[in-house]
Amino acid sequence: MKQLHDFGESEEMYLKTIAELASEQDPVPVTWVAERLGICTVSASEMIHRMEDRRLLEHTPYKGVRLTEEGCQRANNIIRRQRLWECFLTDNLAISWDHVHDLACRLEHATDAVVTEALAEYLDQPTTCPHGNPIPSTSGEMPSPEGIPLVDLAPGEGGVIIRIHPVSAVLIRHLSSKGIEPGKEIEVKEIAPFDGPQSILVDDEMHVLGREVAAHIIIRPNE
Repeated sequence: MKQLHDFGESEEMYLKTIAELASEQDPVPVTWVAERLGICTVSASEMIHRMEDRRLLEHTPYKGVRLTEEGCQRANNIIRRQRLWECFLTDNLAISWDHVHDLACRLEHATDAVVTEALAEYLDQPTTCPHGNPIPSTSGEMPSPEGIPLVDLAPGEGGVIIRIHPVSAVLIRHLSSKGIEPGKEIEVKEIAPFDGPQSILVDDEMHVLGREVAAHIIIRPNE
């Protein structure tokens, strides 16, 4: 069977995961990569060493990993495929925004460049996915993201949710069940003592979010 790409699905998952986690910490700890992929640290380290040999990333012992320029470009191409499929599934098949992530993740590994660009053209070149995140360009460049994490806001502050990042199926379904999604107005009403959870207001309903969850909700603050 002809391979669509010159590196495997496993490597693609590592590249995409490291690129997404790099927005939280750079370099990315190997333990974070392993946890996100649901594997042991030893297995993650073995793959990372192989990818380092291919010059897709740089590994600094006891600190973490950072994608090389080539690795970053490849990661963004993978992210582009996934986010375009998310747009297609939502806009054309009417699949809800909280169910398209895993479906698109499977499709991205079976999509070559010709199909990717035909999909982008069919969708009229969307700039963001249903979760509000920017879609990288054809050349693998990621637009500069906007917004700040909800977790950084103080009581009385608020804004509009513009994206959820990084995305996971569990996180999206949890937020969707509370009516928390891009485009919604959100306001922090209270923060529990000792860096505790936030009480937030969305659509006149109060919700309590842990700080780990709130860190994934990116908003455009009110002026």
